[in-house]
Amino acid sequence: MAVLARVLPRSLQGYQAGWLRTDVVAGVTLAAVAIPETMGYTSIAQTPVVTGLYTIIFPTLVFALLGSSRLLVVGADSATAAILAAGLAGIGIAGLQPNSAEWLAWTSLVALVCGGLLVLARLLKLGFLGDFLSASVLVGFLTGVGIQVLAGQIPDMLGIAKGSGNWFEQQWSTITHALDANGWTLAFAAGTLIIIVGFERFLPKVPGAVVAVIVSIILSNMLNASGHGVAVVGAVESGFPPIGLPDGLTWSDIPKVLGIAFSCFVLIIAQSAATSRSFAMKHSQTVDVNRDIVGLSGANFAAGLTGTFAVNGSPTKTQILDEQKGRTQVANMTMSLIALVVVLFLTGLLTDMPKAVLASIVFLIGIGLIDLGGLRRIRAARVSEFAIAVITAVVVFAIGVEAGIILAIVLSIIEIVRRAYAPKDFLVGTDSGGGMTYVRAEPGRQSLPGLLVFRFDAQLFFANASRFSDQLDGLLSAAPTDVRWLVLDCSSLNDIDYSAGITIARLIRALHADGRVFALAQADPDLLATLEKYGTLADFDNSHIYSTVAAAVTAFRSSSLPSASPESE
Repeated sequence: MAVLARVLPRSLQGYQAGWLRTDVVAGVTLAAVAIPETMGYTSIAQTPVVTGLYTIIFPTLVFALLGSSRLLVVGADSATAAILAAGLAGIGIAGLQPNSAEWLAWTSLVALVCGGLLVLARLLKLGFLGDFLSASVLVGFLTGVGIQVLAGQIPDMLGIAKGSGNWFEQQWSTITHALDANGWTLAFAAGTLIIIVGFERFLPKVPGAVVAVIVSIILSNMLNASGHGVAVVGAVESGFPPIGLPDGLTWSDIPKVLGIAFSCFVLIIAQSAATSRSFAMKHSQTVDVNRDIVGLSGANFAAGLTGTFAVNGSPTKTQILDEQKGRTQVANMTMSLIALVVVLFLTGLLTDMPKAVLASIVFLIGIGLIDLGGLRRIRAARVSEFAIAVITAVVVFAIGVEAGIILAIVLSIIEIVRRAYAPKDFLVGTDSGGGMTYVRAEPGRQSLPGLLVFRFDAQLFFANASRFSDQLDGLLSAAPTDVRWLVLDCSSLNDIDYSAGITIARLIRALHADGRVFALAQADPDLLATLEKYGTLADFDNSHIYSTVAAAVTAFRSSSLPSASPESE
């Protein structure tokens, strides 16, 4: 058994035989949802319909074998597909057309480069990069993707040509040509929406998308829909997914897609990590994000080598798996086997499926990505983060997904720096019972007569060191009584940079020159070692290093200075 435990994939360790039936049933249900959904994503990636099915065969199987998450479903994803299509459209390769063999080869190359970046991320332990997409930024980003995705499906739902130009020009083209809509196409689109929404409302356990696909294929065949101007999928390639490197491309083409691949890479880490963590917490499980990066790398290599595009962890499909009581990656393996059976034997049935049906499925997916509730919660909590989320959303659909994700990272970093630059600072005092009190650090306040205990509630570094110094100068000069002791509460400081070290050294010299005492409270050994290394404490009396703020206050009271009852202001 010990040998078997070592051989089993991480996601299957501890597997119990009693879970098998539940996993298989959950996998069948998941396949019923994922198959039409991934086919729809090809309208975003602008690749052949069958390539959507390829994303949930070998990529899903490879992640199941290499990843650590028990539930994370890996496959085609709307946001990743949107980045991919927008990026390839903008790299300026002469003659490169969507839905062509050459376009597909480039999408596979992006998947391979994503796999390489994920390997690099694992080796360098860069999984933290995904954390630079904050929750608010991710809400804004996915909302922007949702708007872009649903707007892009409307022409196919109406049976009109897609407009050219930027996003606004495309929407204007759709509006001005809406009266040219094909009635048959519109009927198939409306019917699909009614079926899916109806089943979600009244029969949620039955996948409405599958019902819509089956009904539409039957009606399309019976009514000769293509003869009435309805665009259909047409012949779908059948057989085993092609194995091998993308045709016609070389190593020299990799730099052309690095930007696209990097954008996909950041989103893959952020979205997959957030999804696997949330479901692991729900079930009191642990998840190894770096191990999942290995699985995601392998999944993207598998995608690139089997004729399809980049894959990502899917929150929606993972949610479906969880709702169906799936326990492990056995459910995802079941889905993969069903998808393989479809591409081997059943693709001929898809020939008469109207494209409007796939467009309608993706349209609803786009609506699901628009998180108005999340935006309202963000606005209620913090207006600045709401503004960042809205800006990110607008940039995504108005300028481009790739630009949106770069902006999302930049805005997240700016928000981090902004908070670190202007943290909430406190003066620490004691109440009548000896407990600690905290009031905002404002001029005219002090901890005790003659004492300032200052807590700078952020890491101290070059960008905020001057503000730190200026704030202390203001507190010292405006204190109600002459300040004899200044105690720096280091409980929120575990590291400082060289610039901040110089600032503290100058502060110590200035205080000593005025005959005042400078003290440190609750400084950890690493911080003290860093200050010693910088020479910051060269003129400092080490007897004024205290283990706690309470100890520093006690020392102040025991000094020759007169004591007084604590006050807040």
